Amino acid sequence: MALERVPEQRPELTTLLERRWSPRAFDWQHELGSEDLGVLFEAARWAPSAGNSQPWSFIYGLRGDETHARLMPLLDEGNQRWARRASGLIVTIRQLAAGPDHDLFGADHTQFDLGQAVAHLSIEAMAIGLHVHQFSGMDRPAVAAEFGVPAHWEVTSGIAVGRIAEPEIFDEQWEIERERKPRDRRPVSEFVFAGDWNPSASSV
Repeated sequence: MALERVPEQRPELTTLLERRWSPRAFDWQHELGSEDLGVLFEAARWAPSAGNSQPWSFIYGLRGDETHARLMPLLDEGNQRWARRASGLIVTIRQLAAGPDHDLFGADHTQFDLGQAVAHLSIEAMAIGLHVHQFSGMDRPAVAAEFGVPAHWEVTSGIAVGRIAEPEIFDEQWEIERERKPRDRRPVSEFVFAGDWNPSASSV
């Protein structure tokens, strides 16, 4: 399928990883059901975490509900252009310190642990026929204030989730072309070192 934008065939990768990408074209008629939403958060729940502390939280809103309406204006304008069509928005939150609501094994790795939880969520989304697009462009202090996030937690990122649509839902040609642009990634040889740091001498 052209919209999947698989850059190259890598048979050693599981299909879900090979086909994963972050579209901006979402089907605005798709509704995210509570069962699928629950599966996504269950996937995040079972991600690895140091000391099993699970230092993550999420706030979500579904297109058309009150939470979504409160959250949408706090996104950067560029993200509002496409994220409004997604079936739901999720705010990711990481723990900074222990508090009365939740203990913490250690504070220096919580962003890493949250990232693993979101990675699990994103792959589970692919498994059930959905896509996610993660983003940072939003007023994070305003989100924290709007939703009463305690000071020992930090709003970290956003996730749009829904069913993929054809790029032609966009009005602007540049948006359509951006959506169809082939994916690319740095080669493994640039970031894997068999010993000392040396980007020009990877052995993989």
